[in-house]
Amino acid sequence: MNAVLPHVSVVGAGRMGEGIALAFIHAGLPVTLIDIKDRAEDERHGYFERVRDNIRSELQMLVRLGMLQTDQADIAISRLSLQSRSEAAEALRLCDLVFEAVPEVVEVKQQTFAWVSEHVPASTIIASTTSTFLVTELSEMVSEPQRFVNAHWLNPAYLMPLVEVSRSEATCPQVVERLLQLLKRIGKVPVVCNPVAGYIVPRIQALAMNEAARMVEEGVASAEDIDTAVRVGFGLRFSVLGLLEFIDWGGGDILYYASRYLSGALAPRFESPQVIADNMQNGRNGLRDGQGFYDYHDLDVDAYKQQRLGAFVRQLAVSGLTPAFEGALRQA
Repeated sequence: MNAVLPHVSVVGAGRMGEGIALAFIHAGLPVTLIDIKDRAEDERHGYFERVRDNIRSELQMLVRLGMLQTDQADIAISRLSLQSRSEAAEALRLCDLVFEAVPEVVEVKQQTFAWVSEHVPASTIIASTTSTFLVTELSEMVSEPQRFVNAHWLNPAYLMPLVEVSRSEATCPQVVERLLQLLKRIGKVPVVCNPVAGYIVPRIQALAMNEAARMVEEGVASAEDIDTAVRVGFGLRFSVLGLLEFIDWGGGDILYYASRYLSGALAPRFESPQVIADNMQNGRNGLRDGQGFYDYHDLDVDAYKQQRLGAFVRQLAVSGLTPAFEGALRQA
């Protein structure tokens, strides 16, 4: 991949394609955004104007939020090249990396990957942004499957740091590393997962969202109170500690017994997985045992806890939720 300015194309000029393109131009890298649909000239011109206006509008929002200067927004939009399918052959020939961001329709993806494979060099990484199909399914649609990965961006793609990279057994490790390095270069935080439905975040997110909706359905609490609990409890805590890290903080045995109670009181879906019972049986309950999902034996635990709690205090400050000393007296 070009060490200075890699050639990046995004195929599919819809919402996700716009967001990915914006992430690159904001970070200082040029990008070619390719509209895969065949359009008449007048229609194409109007569509490109709408796409450019959409991206310009998001840049102006960043200006209003204080993240950009007006001149920086102008510089960023100048890095965007919009091309139709009929114009894009040369851009693809020069590409180091192509992101596919077309609709989640298998026939559309097959046609897109066949067209991309026809025009890009064998060394070009091809990454799908799908949230639906497994990398093992899609890799069969491209030539040179070893250069294929899934790269799942979270919306809004230009703001959310996380990108979930899913590889297959056929994916070349060097391809994964090249993609990770480029994502880090534009300020993203990539994670790698195996080809399983739901990646990491959508799988956890679906369970949490369904449970929140179920509580409304059951009359447990109002939608407003549930969302407040998520924002100032669940969300704040897990913006600092990962879920598995939090298990280690509280103790895996605590989760085990809480899950037994909830599964009996509510439903079997609350049963804990076998790994929780195995960890408890083997004395790996977390921080107090020196080992859980993480190994703490060689860690300065006090310094580690202070670092995490310091990050949590900063999150409280940003959210305007820092506990006030003698706050109760001020309310008198």
